[in-house]
Amino acid sequence: MSRIIDAVRIIEAKRDGDELDDDEIDWIVDGYTRGRVPPEQMAALAMAVYFRGMTDREIARWTSAMVESGTRLDLSGLTRAGRRVPTVDKHSTGGVGDAVTLVLTPLLATWELAVPQLSGRGLGHTGGTLDKLESIPGWRADLDADSRRRILEETGAVICAAGADLAPADRALYALRDVTGTVPSIPMVAASIMSKKIAEGTGALVLDVKFGSGAFRPERADAEELARVMVGIGTSAGVRTSALVTANHTPLGRAVGNALEVTECVEILAGGGPSDMVDLTCALAREALALVGIDGDPRERLGDGRAMDSFRAMVAAQGGDPHAALPVAAHTEEVRAPGSGVV
Repeated sequence: MSRIIDAVRIIEAKRDGDELDDDEIDWIVDGYTRGRVPPEQMAALAMAVYFRGMTDREIARWTSAMVESGTRLDLSGLTRAGRRVPTVDKHSTGGVGDAVTLVLTPLLATWELAVPQLSGRGLGHTGGTLDKLESIPGWRADLDADSRRRILEETGAVICAAGADLAPADRALYALRDVTGTVPSIPMVAASIMSKKIAEGTGALVLDVKFGSGAFRPERADAEELARVMVGIGTSAGVRTSALVTANHTPLGRAVGNALEVTECVEILAGGGPSDMVDLTCALAREALALVGIDGDPRERLGDGRAMDSFRAMVAAQGGDPHAALPVAAHTEEVRAPGSGVV
């Protein structure tokens, strides 16, 4: 006799602090994605999870169910110059001035590997990687799977939007969480991030989990717990995963704003730029390289032009002009400090 599963029973179980089993998680995620579970019931479950939490097993299964709601890309046979290469990606939980992806992705591609960086747009008070890159004339964020793979094999790096076929359950669930006050739930945040990264097909992943007044998680303890959960999810899914927990009490670098941050990243790729951005980029690069068994010096490749060449090749492959002038604000105002100090 088949077992009957219904949304009310699942909501009540989580409301009372019980652990959901695999069948219940698979059923509710699939049902909501397909429209069989109405928003009010999923909203009730999201709030129950917000207050009651989930075990590591529940979170891993919830993530797996979201991955299975769409396509999972296979990059295991990716090649560059005729040789098979490993794939590694990076994800940041976001903070003011965080444009590290624009430097780190082409920097890593100077080694024999590939970086399939699926990024997003602005969220809350933080800028989006895609929005920043769209400051470059002609650059395109929307690429189909064949184009992504071709660019990866040609340049080793791609930064683009995730297709609608990757983890559609996450897209539907995030929209619900956004209007029900349940976005900060650590189980839901971890599953949201990791479902997209697992679905994109990367073999290794380094996470930059931020805390502080400029980040989504002000408290270090919360950031450390989120990092622990996400590393566990990635590991259980067969993705080599590690995380750095970094402070974001002040904006990274000296620029805030799409075109301004791109300009600053170009300065770093040319061997200059602010030390905090350079230090964090190199720390994440070393972590990513270690995950795929490569020993290298990121600073050397920022200084000798290889990272800049890689950036220009990546931008051009996505239709952009890496030598074009970037937009400048129509109105500017200079504010001078009356003395030395820190703002």
